[in-house]
Amino acid sequence: RAMALLPSLPEAAAVLAALAALLLVLICMIAHVTARKMPTLHRHEEEKFFINAEGRKESVPSIHDPPTRELSVVVPSYNEEDRLPLMMDEALDYLEKRQKRDPSFTYEVIVVDDGSKDQTTKVAMKYSKKYGSDKVRVLSLVKNRGKGGAVRMGVFSSRGKKILMADADGATKFEDIEKVEEGLKNLQPWPNQMAISCGSRAHLEKDSIAKRSYFRTLLMYGFHFLVWFLCVKEIRDTQCGFKLLTREAALWTFSALHIERWAFDVELLYIAQRLRIPIAEVAVNWTEIEGSKLVPFWSWLQMGRDLLFIRLRYMTGAWQLETRKCN
Repeated sequence: RAMALLPSLPEAAAVLAALAALLLVLICMIAHVTARKMPTLHRHEEEKFFINAEGRKESVPSIHDPPTRELSVVVPSYNEEDRLPLMMDEALDYLEKRQKRDPSFTYEVIVVDDGSKDQTTKVAMKYSKKYGSDKVRVLSLVKNRGKGGAVRMGVFSSRGKKILMADADGATKFEDIEKVEEGLKNLQPWPNQMAISCGSRAHLEKDSIAKRSYFRTLLMYGFHFLVWFLCVKEIRDTQCGFKLLTREAALWTFSALHIERWAFDVELLYIAQRLRIPIAEVAVNWTEIEGSKLVPFWSWLQMGRDLLFIRLRYMTGAWQLETRKCN
């Protein structure tokens, strides 16, 4: 008699399917209701200026202005007083040599201090004093916004025809910019002057797995699957912090960006795909540098949640592809 009370296998499967559907509807509702309808593009009063090499305040330019430099390099930095010098030395050595070879090549490096608690701004200002504030600018944010938020503030304050995102740890060899530039060039003709070239570590995956624990490898594969399944299918490595964008592509994608923390790269590329912006993926040299801000389990959990919400919020119309000017 007890056996007769148990549901049959088809009935149990139907109940589980109904529960799964109910859970999905509930998650969609939560994603929709909790979404900020538009990106937060507010700039605090103190963030409308940078301190020049002479110690005076100067208004930051806007991405809506015509470009006056060939290249802008945006370096998001949070508590990077120890790792930043190595990256800046390498980058500026390369950029200065390139400018001597080709005087028509002009550049700027924008270090965005993302509310650091250490001496990141002080360290960066040494380079501004050495090279001049026309070449090295330091933008200090009032509070920590997250890597995506810091990059966006730097992008909105840039003057370059092309804009490069580069991590403060110097994990990617800076001279590899020539590889991503070639990737960008190969995408021509650019529709509406928009194109993106992404540095990639996908070719190094086998070697990196050998050095990782099984748990971190499992997290990595899980994240890659979620990125592929939910958001971006064409790019194998969405997280490499070495991306080159045309000014128009940067304006359109960053104006629509909602995610401000680790998963912002994925939303950026998801937006680019939705806008039909051509994207190249280019292999670059990369070395793991100690001092990562990524906390393996919790950061991956947060990114997994963000990936799910990116897809659901665009799918339900909570987020839409509109552009707004940064105040």
